Amino acid sequence: MASITFKNVEKTYDNGVTVVPNLNLEIADKEFVVLVGPSGCGKSTTLRMIAGLESVSKGELLIGDRVVNDVSPKERNIAMVFQNYALYPHMTVRKNMAFALELSKVPQAEIDQKVNEAAKILGLEPYLDRKPRALSGGQRQRVALGRAMVRDLEVFLLDEPLSNLDAKLRTEMRSQIAALHKRLQTTFVYVTHDQTEAMTMGDRIVVMKDGYIQQVDTPQNLYNYPCNMFVAGFIGSPQMNFLNVKVEKEGDGVVLVYGSSRIPMKHKELLAYVGKEVVMGIRPEDIHVEESYLAVSEAANVNTHVDMTELMGSEIYLYLKANDQKLVARVPAHVNVKAEDDIRVAFDTEKIHVFDKETEKVICQ
Repeated sequence: MASITFKNVEKTYDNGVTVVPNLNLEIADKEFVVLVGPSGCGKSTTLRMIAGLESVSKGELLIGDRVVNDVSPKERNIAMVFQNYALYPHMTVRKNMAFALELSKVPQAEIDQKVNEAAKILGLEPYLDRKPRALSGGQRQRVALGRAMVRDLEVFLLDEPLSNLDAKLRTEMRSQIAALHKRLQTTFVYVTHDQTEAMTMGDRIVVMKDGYIQQVDTPQNLYNYPCNMFVAGFIGSPQMNFLNVKVEKEGDGVVLVYGSSRIPMKHKELLAYVGKEVVMGIRPEDIHVEESYLAVSEAANVNTHVDMTELMGSEIYLYLKANDQKLVARVPAHVNVKAEDDIRVAFDTEKIHVFDKETEKVICQ
């Protein structure tokens, strides 16, 4: 069993800098978990602690039922795939993939079988006798994956493996890695700063900031129910709009006052914030310009000025300004809107998130 458990794990370097203050996390056997966050959030350090490349300063790290704090990397039965591929330049693809097995004195017939099988799965059969310099970036990354695959390991660790590839190759490799996980049925822990990779690949996503876990959940739940403004802003592209609004009482309920708009809200949690400023979050795709939405959501209509438009094929991003605050809307490409237009937009009131201005934690959504 290759579950991974962090119990109050801390990582502090010799200079006294603590990069992971107190990490508690359980990764289930055969799960695909993605660690995501901005540079310096501690995600790569967390991965390197699992690999044994960084020591654990405090707490316990378990792989399966075994505490591995003092277990050497080679005895942890894991493979790590790096951002820079880390291939041996003087060896052929075949030799690169077979090298670890040769060191372990695996019989040659078994090595050949495993290498050929991995090469077939990864589409590397035509390149087995080439050296890394004769391969593209995507092919090199597949060789690095193949080298890990042949070893029948319990845990795969992937540290930003696609960041050196162009956009088209990244998309292709994402699907290959996801398919590989399904085929191998082993535990995958994947580190990236790219939230698109995280959303499309992981069973669960761990969002990190400053060494702390902000939220752990499925991609869909993270997107729909972020626990704070950091998660809400980090997950989704373009990112969620954050607007300063005031909560006022109206009849038995409350409204969010944004300029001349008074947006009705059903959530009773907002009664405690009457008279206060809060932050309203709304995703770009939940801002509409079509007449049908404007007619239905009159209370949530807002007058805006179009600063710029960006055609993205089937969609247009509208960069808007309203009440001295900037926001982005994502609308269908057939919408006839251009820069410098003054337009009315409608917020989907069912999709509004409200955050406490001081703590940045979610109030309701």
